[in-house]
Amino acid sequence: MKIMFAAPENAWGGFLSLLQAEIPEHQCEATGEFRVASLKDVDVLIPTMCRITSDMLAQSRRLRLIQQCGSGLEGVDIKAARLKSIRVANVPTDISGNADSVAELGIYFIIGLSRHVRRLEISLQQCRMGEPQGRALNGQTIGIIGLGGIGRALIKRLHPFGVRLLGLKQHHPEKARSELGLDWVGGPDDLKTLLENSDHVVLCLPVTTESENMINAEAFGMMKKNAFLINLSRGGLVNRDALKNALADGQIAGAGLDVFWEEPPEPDDPVFHYNVMATPHIGGSTDVSMKGIVRVVAENIRRISSGRLPLYLQ
Repeated sequence: MKIMFAAPENAWGGFLSLLQAEIPEHQCEATGEFRVASLKDVDVLIPTMCRITSDMLAQSRRLRLIQQCGSGLEGVDIKAARLKSIRVANVPTDISGNADSVAELGIYFIIGLSRHVRRLEISLQQCRMGEPQGRALNGQTIGIIGLGGIGRALIKRLHPFGVRLLGLKQHHPEKARSELGLDWVGGPDDLKTLLENSDHVVLCLPVTTESENMINAEAFGMMKKNAFLINLSRGGLVNRDALKNALADGQIAGAGLDVFWEEPPEPDDPVFHYNVMATPHIGGSTDVSMKGIVRVVAENIRRISSGRLPLYLQ
């Protein structure tokens, strides 16, 4: 079977070469960029960050499986795929090591922003020792929106820091508060409460019609002026223009971004001129998580090639 990886060949730490080593009997090819020109002769598509539309799927002749190398499938027209009997599957964050890796990046952002990491190099260059003074995590309030695999992994790592933990969960918030040892958990209608009380607001939820652009100008207006926004999930959760304005006007103190409004973002985007720590969508790109993801993707390719149902169908 022909497996198409919609990304540069060496993206995410050589994911494609790891996959090819697992399934040498199949042909793996990279598109070389984050787009797909044609699906005509493809049996399995790994879409990565590409948008897969109904028009693109209409061209496919042999496509049997769309297998994401992670959890996000918001760019795939799943309904159109089902109409063509194309299976769609992902790799849940909590079974591959992905959630743990993303949570570690979240800790990096929280500490880095609290310690003013972008100003540290300036102090060294100017021979100014002991500056800038950072903010200790102990006693800070961390608000986590989305208490799935990544949110839970982050909470586990934050407890020892002595922080106050708030959360938002779509269903059964009181049960989540008890299970996870949080100080407060609200439902979707309680976003204002979380934003007003958090020193760090961390996004750990998928993009849906309800959550798209949920962090907009109104939301930034609810946040503390010394608060930080951290996005570990999807760029579509945050309105780019509202973020730029909030940074420029001092409505928030800064941001930590691993995902963006477009990927890759323009390197000279004015957003990056402000107090922003940015990483190129590498939250789940570690040795441990890549091995876990490759294992699941390879297993699903074997399953589809032998006529069995893939795991984690959507």
